[in-house]
Amino acid sequence: MDFQNDKKNITLVLGGTGKTGRRVAERLRRSGYDFRIGSRSAVPSFDWDNDASWDPCLKGVTSVYITYTPDLAIPGASDAIQAFVNKAKRKGVKRLVLLSGRGETEAQACERIVQRAGLDWTIVRASWFHQNFSEGAFIDMVMGGAITLPAGDTPEPFVDADDIADVAFAALTEDGHAGKIYEVTGPRLITFNDVAKALSKATGREISYVDVPHEAFVENIRQSGAPGEVVWMLDYLFATVLDGRNAHIADGVERALGRPAKDFVDYANDAAATGCWEVVA
Repeated sequence: MDFQNDKKNITLVLGGTGKTGRRVAERLRRSGYDFRIGSRSAVPSFDWDNDASWDPCLKGVTSVYITYTPDLAIPGASDAIQAFVNKAKRKGVKRLVLLSGRGETEAQACERIVQRAGLDWTIVRASWFHQNFSEGAFIDMVMGGAITLPAGDTPEPFVDADDIADVAFAALTEDGHAGKIYEVTGPRLITFNDVAKALSKATGREISYVDVPHEAFVENIRQSGAPGEVVWMLDYLFATVLDGRNAHIADGVERALGRPAKDFVDYANDAAATGCWEVVA
């Protein structure tokens, strides 16, 4: 099937209102591709916890961008992915692009489900996003002037959500990406202290990094009223994934797109220019 030249193929974008999903959907829209948002708020509604909702979302769909909230590592995710992939295949889907977690054993189990489905597949394997600081869990910390996380001085090659979306869009619409695992990172390793310095410079105000005890951090998140899945995910990410296992860069962005990945400093400057971190007096 020539996905590149047939824009009438419907692409289902799961998590189509999230950080990467809405960016993938916007790229499909700008380029004239037919697509459907898969989310609880969309019509038809998509709910990972209700497989009956999947059928109308899959009607006429030939390719799917799969994101799983809050994370593929969460218990039960692999069962949901297996059930969805089975149904997608029965409904005539031909191509799957999975957003996976870098350094996550459980996420790699989900990758194998997609790889063994007998369909065209591409894996986009990512870890920490730049946009966590402007659109996600840590924006309030940035606004408050102190990034208080149990991250120590472990370096991480943060990756930009726009780079992830560009790779996913290419995999959904172009030939030549089937059977590829793109491990995507930024161009260099940085610590959370480096993040604070870059954000300070971009915003023109002092933003510090404060290393806090892990258990105290998790308890504070729990006491804040965050959903149990979010508490679990943050506990898992800081206790397990941020242990140095991902402290190396990968070339997935360059292999998929033929250009370098976006640096955190460039992201910080661009985000600051949007006014997302402006503090109203």
